[in-house]
Amino acid sequence: MISNHSRRQFNTHFLSRLKSVSLLILMSLLCFNSAIAQQTTLPPPLPAAVSNHPVARVAKDGHEQWLSMTGLGAGKTWRDLRAGGFWWQPGMEAWQVLPDLPDGQGRLAAQLVSANQRFWFFGGYTVAEDGHEVSTPDVFEVRPGSAAVYQRHAPMPVPVDDAVAVVYQDRYIYLISGWHDVGNVNLVQVFDTVEGRWAQAEPWPGAGVFGHAGGIIDNRLVVCGGAEVQYPAQGARQFVLSEACWQGRIRPDDHRRIDWRPMPAMPEGPRYRSAAHGVSAESGSWVLFFGGTHNPYNYNGIGYDGQASKPLDSVLGFHLDQQRWGCFTPLNEPSMDHRSSILLSASLNSPAEFVLIGGMNQKQEVQQALQAWQLSAPLEQCTN
Repeated sequence: MISNHSRRQFNTHFLSRLKSVSLLILMSLLCFNSAIAQQTTLPPPLPAAVSNHPVARVAKDGHEQWLSMTGLGAGKTWRDLRAGGFWWQPGMEAWQVLPDLPDGQGRLAAQLVSANQRFWFFGGYTVAEDGHEVSTPDVFEVRPGSAAVYQRHAPMPVPVDDAVAVVYQDRYIYLISGWHDVGNVNLVQVFDTVEGRWAQAEPWPGAGVFGHAGGIIDNRLVVCGGAEVQYPAQGARQFVLSEACWQGRIRPDDHRRIDWRPMPAMPEGPRYRSAAHGVSAESGSWVLFFGGTHNPYNYNGIGYDGQASKPLDSVLGFHLDQQRWGCFTPLNEPSMDHRSSILLSASLNSPAEFVLIGGMNQKQEVQQALQAWQLSAPLEQCTN
């Protein structure tokens, strides 16, 4: 549970000497803090366990909505891919069920973001009974409600899944690298939510990856980790963790131009399918990485090496202004198999609060619970 704003403690002797006007001021402050606490009420657990599903939140005109789309159910087989989603808004006792996507196909590793006060859903991949996987090109604007609507938009030029999705100027949505059918791509595809058009931006500068994570603050990007494909001299190709981290700066005069440059590797080693988010806080501008694992896997939590993947509880952050990594208070529970996190607040006057939804635990079990985390000062050092 997210902690409320701290309240100054007054001893009884001091309170007894306060004048009546001071008591009124104190009561007003306590009521104000109580109102803030009510604004950060979390949704209940999801109606069903879901993993590898993107989540997003939209706040508009004093109202908010939360959305979880597609993903993997508790059985963790091709039959357990979800084609619909869940939505929630404050005041509801439970999440509401969204109807299936128009094609009725369940999918994994899709992208979901909020831009221009709307939800945008991209791609994902389907899995057939024989294990055949196909990246889907679909783009939908999702309008949750009692009469949910999926409005179709121009499809992705190159369908990708397991990509990083970030939003620039509350208008442009960037899909960075990712997987297409049989291999990784180095593309950075940009969707304009105003004009409904696609463009190609400066390509991803490193080896193509999937299951990576990243965030954006203003026009500055940080993207790290994921799995890349390697081809040994003998035997089948291998999927290995990528130690590469890249910063990008979107040029203000052309949103298609990104100046990429390498950056220091992640402390404690690279990770796969973590959640990430950019935030500007009192301590500076951070791109944070939550959980994930050191052992890449397909979708059932068992690594490509045949070993069960173990989730992490650590939280890392890259300070964009100081160009350094920091480590933070860990999650309450280790967690992996995330597509995104939700930022509850980003005020410079209060701690930033984040929420992870679902995912997998240490037994590779799909979860339905929510896990909240609050940004505090970095720890003195990271474990290398």
